[in-house]
Amino acid sequence: MSHNADLTWVKSSYSDSSDPNDCVEIAISPTTVHIRDSKNPDGPRLAVTPDTWITFVNRAATW
Repeated sequence: MSHNADLTWVKSSYSDSSDPNDCVEIAISPTTVHIRDSKNPDGPRLAVTPDTWITFVNRAATW
C-alpha cells in the first residue's frame, strides 16, 4: 500500500497524554478518513468513508 505523504495526521484528543505510545491518529481527505496507530506510523492503516467515521464516533460517544 502506498502511504500518502500529503495527509495531515492529528492525534485523538482522548489519547492518554501521559503515555506517548497510546495514541490513535486520523487524517481526513475529501473522500476518506485514515486511521493509524501513532507508534507505528508506517504500519497498517484503516481507511473508511466520512459517513462511516461519523457513525463510529457517534456510537463510541454513547459507550
